[in-house]
Amino acid sequence: MRVLILGGTTEASAITRHLAGDPRFEVTLSLAGRTEKPATLPGVALRVGGFGGATGLAHWLAETGIESVIDATHAFAAEISRNTEAATRERGIPLCTVVRPPWRPEPEDRWHTVATTEDAAGALGTEPRRVFLSVGRQGVGAFRSAPRHAYVIRSIEPPDAAALPPDITLIQARGPFVLQDEIDLLTSHRIDVVVTKNAGGAATYAKIEAARNLALPVIMIERPHKAGRDFVADADQAVDWLARLHATSRSERGV
Repeated sequence: MRVLILGGTTEASAITRHLAGDPRFEVTLSLAGRTEKPATLPGVALRVGGFGGATGLAHWLAETGIESVIDATHAFAAEISRNTEAATRERGIPLCTVVRPPWRPEPEDRWHTVATTEDAAGALGTEPRRVFLSVGRQGVGAFRSAPRHAYVIRSIEPPDAAALPPDITLIQARGPFVLQDEIDLLTSHRIDVVVTKNAGGAATYAKIEAARNLALPVIMIERPHKAGRDFVADADQAVDWLARLHATSRSERGV
């Protein structure tokens, strides 16, 4: 069975590793191209870059004979999920969408939820504050509209310099992060407020715990609607979905 995995998350990496040595599947991993040196696995084809919207993806699926798709993109990658749902529906291809559960506030948390990064920038207010900004490199541009604040920005890849607010400290790092390190980071930079996206998962949750421990407010950007049909919560469930699909397909063909 030819499988397309839309990746860029820990779930996508786990699914790809699991399927890499499985003779039942011929796997293509697709990445958006935001990581400079993506890891590769033997036996897994790697595709980097966009498809050209839903129409381009539908054409590519037909051209390559893809028989199933797993959308394991980031919770905030709403556009590719919409395009994938439309393209797979047009081609009659089964689609599984991985949506990790969102974080939920604990009683001690001081969350202020907003819909967009632009709303988050506005929620910082007019008084200068020291802000820990963990929204991904594509989201930092929204904070140029709030230049009075000092930002500590953490990102896997460096943001475009033209998108940065004027007063920044840049930290390049990839999770998982541990609680004490996050407490030390927030304390040493004298952070007043944390701004982050509700990505869910364990890899970066320590910053939420650290803010709770330090009684810091968190401006939480809620995730957009994720299009799809069959939804699962993690990599294991996605692999199980694919195994059931393969077994059903063989049964229907009388194999």
